[in-house]
Amino acid sequence: PFNLTGSTPATFILTGIPGMEQLHVWISIPFCSMYLAALLGNGVLLFTIWTERSLHQPMYLFLSMLAVADLTLSTTAVPKTLALFWFRAREISFGACLTQMFFLHFTCSAESVILLAMALDRFVAICFPLRYGAVLTPSAVAKAGLVALLGSFCIISPCIFLLRRLPFCGHNVIPHTYCEHIGIARLACADISVNVWYGLVVPFTVIVLDLLLIVVSYGFILLALSRLPSRSARHKALHTCGSHVCVLFLFYIPAAFTALTQRFGRNIPPAVHILLANLYVLFPPLLNPIVYGVRTQQIRDKVVKVFVCPKSRLPRR
Repeated sequence: PFNLTGSTPATFILTGIPGMEQLHVWISIPFCSMYLAALLGNGVLLFTIWTERSLHQPMYLFLSMLAVADLTLSTTAVPKTLALFWFRAREISFGACLTQMFFLHFTCSAESVILLAMALDRFVAICFPLRYGAVLTPSAVAKAGLVALLGSFCIISPCIFLLRRLPFCGHNVIPHTYCEHIGIARLACADISVNVWYGLVVPFTVIVLDLLLIVVSYGFILLALSRLPSRSARHKALHTCGSHVCVLFLFYIPAAFTALTQRFGRNIPPAVHILLANLYVLFPPLLNPIVYGVRTQQIRDKVVKVFVCPKSRLPRR
């Protein structure tokens, strides 16, 4: 018997990937490599945008917000996962677990809003090019970032209170590599239907709304492009949207697959769930800077200017 009024555990135990404990060290090698590559790629992207004044435009400012969100997403989960794999540091305090859970879900929600802002940026640039500078002012970009932060905070912060009200009756073993909302709630010895419905319906509805607005924006973009007389102009405009479309697929498809398999894929082995969840916090931060670096000539040129040919920036005598 446990006292339900004071049954919040002091620590949780993260088990890693069930059934693959003997492979943790080997799995950590690609995880660590992808994490370091994500840090390098997003760091280079942020430094290039920060140092080059010609990139201080709405499109690249939104891209820098995306890079910060990617770094936050991966750094919230991966270091603890690597510590678990390498040093068997399985314990995490209750407060640290809730903090990790909050920043994971908060960052995913904020990233969805940032992707919506990037879609609206392309919509204004292609459909209303003459009003682009008047609509997407530095103040408008800052407000979009503030909406992403405040909106995500209001959506995710109730999850903390929903978890803190639950009794755990001594259950503190989480079969995962990091803390997430439903994984913690399943340890409770009480009804968690509110947690399940809130954790599924509210964030999922908000992200679906963001995705619908993105689809509507691209519908208007395609309509505007169909009216352009020049084929080269259509190709150039589509090329500017190509990087953003790739990033959309990298974010929304793994997110939807991970969320749906976690809640409805009961026949899928737990190890597959956890591997997918870990790849979700690694793949977008790893691939987003590569996609924009490869497909955007301005970023390629500026990266070469900053890192490869720094002497060219010195004044000539």
